[in-house]
Amino acid sequence: MRLALWQGHSPAGDISAAMAALETALNAAGAAGATTLVTPEIYLPGYNHPAIADHAQPRGGAWHGTVAAFCRKAGCGIVLGYAERDGATVCNSALVLDDRGAQVAHYRKIQLYGPREKALYTQGDAYVTFDMNGTKAAILICYDIEFAPHVAALAAQGVRIILVPTANMQPYTHVVRHTVPAMAANHAVSIVYANYCGSEGDLDYVGGSLIAAADGSIPAQAGTTPALLIADLPEGYPEQHLSTQALDLRTIPL
Repeated sequence: MRLALWQGHSPAGDISAAMAALETALNAAGAAGATTLVTPEIYLPGYNHPAIADHAQPRGGAWHGTVAAFCRKAGCGIVLGYAERDGATVCNSALVLDDRGAQVAHYRKIQLYGPREKALYTQGDAYVTFDMNGTKAAILICYDIEFAPHVAALAAQGVRIILVPTANMQPYTHVVRHTVPAMAANHAVSIVYANYCGSEGDLDYVGGSLIAAADGSIPAQAGTTPALLIADLPEGYPEQHLSTQALDLRTIPL
């Protein structure tokens, strides 16, 4: 399966610029034969925008139709992070569309990070899995992927690919260097982790977006500037290359 991620600057509330960048990235990913493009966290309107609640949009709004049309034109699906308005609440969400622009999944972040997120968003309370070209996939958002129990729970359900919009900032470079690759290797799942680069308000993003394979290899990783990463993941791996921790774990009574 060929997957893509887009690492770029936050649109910082400029929705027209955001849509133009999405269309360009989708067209490029589609032309390269990618099945799906993963974008950063809260790409609409921008993770660190000062008025998130005012810019949050309902699922299925006009923006949704625009992005769906981009997918159909490009022949490429998308995982799009956005601030979701649901009545009086706002959620840190990700929408999954296929290459025909049809919705195949929708997820709300479970592990809200820090006081700002906890003040802005209502947390999600469920995993979401879906079929992606015959492979069981799931969505986690940023901080979610740093919790081994969540990754283990998805792997136990047969998930083989986890797609992750993120907004990882300084000084947490260890997440892209060590945490995400270790999660992939330890749980025998592939992870596509799409981050921002550059600055937004008082945040400096670390970049480092990556595609980490289930056998512990890293087929592609970005630096600290905008990048479109595309990598092929095999349908399967030799058994001796995959972690057996889930089978070998001994539970020690306390």
